[in-house]
Amino acid sequence: MVRPLLDAGFDVRVMSRDVSHLQGRSWQGDVEMGEGDVLKPESLPAVLEGIDVAYYLIHSMGDSGKFADRDRQAAENFAKAAQSAGVKQIIYLGGLGEAGDGLSKHLSSRQQVGEILREHHPGVTEFRAAMVIGSGSLSFEIVRNLTERLPLMIAPRWLYTRSQPIAIADVIDYLITAIGNSDAYGKIAQIGGADVLTYHDMIKAYASARGLRRFIIPVPLLTPHLSSYWVHFVTPVSANIIRPLILGLRNEMIVTDDSASRLFSDIQPMPFDGALHQALNELDAHEVETSWTDSMSATWEQEEPYTFVEERGMLIERRVRQVDATPEDVYAAFTSLGGQTGWLYMNGLWRLRGIMDRVVGGPGYRRGRPDRASLRIGDALDFWRVEAIDPGHMLRLRAEMKMPGKGWLQYVVESNKKGSAELVQTAYFAPKGLWGYVYWYSIFFIHRLIFDGLIDQIVAKVEAKPSSATNKKDRESKKKEAADQLLS
Repeated sequence: MVRPLLDAGFDVRVMSRDVSHLQGRSWQGDVEMGEGDVLKPESLPAVLEGIDVAYYLIHSMGDSGKFADRDRQAAENFAKAAQSAGVKQIIYLGGLGEAGDGLSKHLSSRQQVGEILREHHPGVTEFRAAMVIGSGSLSFEIVRNLTERLPLMIAPRWLYTRSQPIAIADVIDYLITAIGNSDAYGKIAQIGGADVLTYHDMIKAYASARGLRRFIIPVPLLTPHLSSYWVHFVTPVSANIIRPLILGLRNEMIVTDDSASRLFSDIQPMPFDGALHQALNELDAHEVETSWTDSMSATWEQEEPYTFVEERGMLIERRVRQVDATPEDVYAAFTSLGGQTGWLYMNGLWRLRGIMDRVVGGPGYRRGRPDRASLRIGDALDFWRVEAIDPGHMLRLRAEMKMPGKGWLQYVVESNKKGSAELVQTAYFAPKGLWGYVYWYSIFFIHRLIFDGLIDQIVAKVEAKPSSATNKKDRESKKKEAADQLLS
């Protein structure tokens, strides 16, 4: 939401329980940031002061009944604080589903949040959507992971429930177009894409878009409870999070009211195939801004030396090191990798990987690196290609060796609180199909060894030589001594 709002000319303030978790976002320097927690009402007045329109995109999830209690309390706290602060409009994104005894606790909670917001604030616009196709959508990640990992899958009954998925781009259009639309105050707008599909249809369409052959065997007796363990086993989503979501997948989520088309007539939602290709293209271009796991990041230790997660269709290994040197020196070290410099640790294994790559038709080690010190987008570094570069700050390399998926290696350096540098090395791998996961996990411990050694050697190399800051101080000190001698 943030970048489209900024592009539309709005001033934006973002709220987080801990604003340090917003570091590194592309829009970080273009917004105001405030700390607030919807379960701590005393924290809300300051962050809502001076706000005209507030988006409520908050939801709890779990397999106990407490998540619904948290949802209700959070919504009441926020609506009351917004009303007291003079906020003119609250825009909320909830879930589709016909109200009644058959509605799951998960979807019922989403709709109760909308009711509570309207109860305490007159300017609420509530959108209700089914699966959102794109990053940040847990439902979409389930479809993605099941399809990527299982050539043969069993099909519980909920895979044949009808739904009306919508592209994330269309959701954002609705959310932004709603700003200041007084006709939409106090209204519920059901939104969906152009197609009504079952989850079975979506899996088949995803497999076709990715060039994967997938076979599905119907097993109608598989209960939602057992399904949650099945999905937990084959995806990175835990059973306690997936269970309430799967219970909700029993409910049809289809647009039954045309309020959205009347209130927002300029928006024509795209079909499922268009939404799917847009989501996959963003992944291929490494342009994904957020994911469903980001909501849990406030509980992560950001300075952990090593973390491994699976999110947005990628396997991600992140390493962090504190370096007693300037960011400029660290940047110079990691941008010197490749070619004659090599990869600093176990160069023999890197060269062996290059030979194996040549054997199967890849570029191998033959390309080296440019003779010049500075890198540019598009430069080759052995079997990597420079995909993005931010001088003095970041380098992202795209792997061009042959493998069942796509890989990237990224370095980012920042100044830390101690006045030296923090280096973050992140390896990304987007596996294609089951063989992609087999490939990655079969060499997982070799990767651990090589990538641990690589970042440690970068740190050792930088700390072993006098820093540019030290050299600068020495030069300034010598100049001062020479000037003092002339004066004397």
